[in-house]
Formats: sequence, C-alpha cells, structure tokens
Amino acid sequence: MANLATVLKSEIARLARKEVRSETTAMRKAVSQYRTDIAELKRLTKDQQRRIAFLESKEAKRSKTVKAPKEELGRVRFSAKGLRSHREKLGISAADYASLVGVSTQTIYLWEREQTKPRMSQVAALVAVRQLGVREAQRRLEQI
Repeated sequence: MANLATVLKSEIARLARKEVRSETTAMRKAVSQYRTDIAELKRLTKDQQRRIAFLESKEAKRSKTVKAPKEELGRVRFSAKGLRSHREKLGISAADYASLVGVSTQTIYLWEREQTKPRMSQVAALVAVRQLGVREAQRRLEQI
C-alpha cells in the first residue's frame, strides 16, 4: 500500500509541477513583454525631455533677445516718465517689466527715478518691450 501512496503522491507532484510550469511560462512571457515596453517608454520619455529642454532654452533665448530694428534706435530717446507710464499701462510690476527687458528690478527702479540711464543695448530691449501690448506682455511673462 505504501507503494501505491508513493506512486500517487509522485504523480500528483508531477502534475502540479506541469500545471505550475504552464502558468508561469505565460506569466514569464507577459513580464518579458512588459519589461520591453517599459524600456521603450523610458527611452521615449528621455528623448521627449531632451527635446523639451532644447525647445525651452531656444524659447527663453528668443524671448529674452527681443530686438528693435536698428533704424528705430537712432530716433529713440529714453524717458523715465515714458517707462513708468508704459509699465503702468501694461499693469505689471517693476520685477515683471525687468524680466521682459532682461535687467534687474533695481535697474528699472533706478531708471524710473532718473538716477541712471540705460545703455544702447538696453534701450534696444526697451524699444522692443514698448511695442508689446498687454496680452503679449502677459503671454511672455507666463513663458518666462
């Protein structure tokens, strides 16, 4: 009787191993496919992040280097009152206006108080910012 019990036990173990093997084979294939998919998604994500960083840097450079035409610079005179009134017309703070022009907030305050005057390169940026409307200024501030 012990022999029959041993044979029965070994047959049950064999069938159980066979069943487990068939189940795990399908699972292994699925896991392998998931790993492949995850690796591909990681590659795509990395590529997209690299492209986004590149585009953001290009856009930041483009928005910072707003330039006025050279023929306009010869006819432009700086006015502290004009600067202040344009900033107020846009409805933005001196810090926001400074980020549009590409200078510090303190520089804007000094220009408005007529304690200092902008350089020619800064006048070019001021002329370019002066051409902006309220919506365009807000859009550029959101990008910065």
